[in-house]
Amino acid sequence: MFGKDRKIVLGLGNILNRDEGLGVHCLKPLQERIGNTHNVELLDGGVLGMNLLPFVEASSHLLLLDAIDARKEPGTVIELSKDAIPLYTQVKMSQHQVTFQEVLEFAAMRGKFPKYLHLIGAQPEDIEIGAEMSSAVAAAIPEIVERAMAILKKWELLEKDL
Repeated sequence: MFGKDRKIVLGLGNILNRDEGLGVHCLKPLQERIGNTHNVELLDGGVLGMNLLPFVEASSHLLLLDAIDARKEPGTVIELSKDAIPLYTQVKMSQHQVTFQEVLEFAAMRGKFPKYLHLIGAQPEDIEIGAEMSSAVAAAIPEIVERAMAILKKWELLEKDL
């Protein structure tokens, strides 16, 4: 069902909770930038939690896009590389993130952790029910997309001139 060594960009979040849907909202502008490359899969992970474990375990390269509660100014772009991403649930990065942190922890315990892992997101301002993101977080999307492009190029999954 799932091939090995997949290169995945996973947008996380609930688009019905304003800024919480940031990761999912970043996928479209990123897709427009990279086009239809066969090297990278862009997936809407929503809030699927443990259902994402097969994707995590099948990936050699996993770039996560998400709202990240780091107690910073709303819209502040945050990046965490593999070893800096907390795998334990005592650190709550967002409402659904606890579940996704558990997904990462399970993959690590099972010896199926992605070789390359990176997280890019922004500090949310408002995660109440609503479809529109705050202006501060919406304004961070272009920077998140640029940083995602840089990571994909660093991993040699995209051509340098994209």
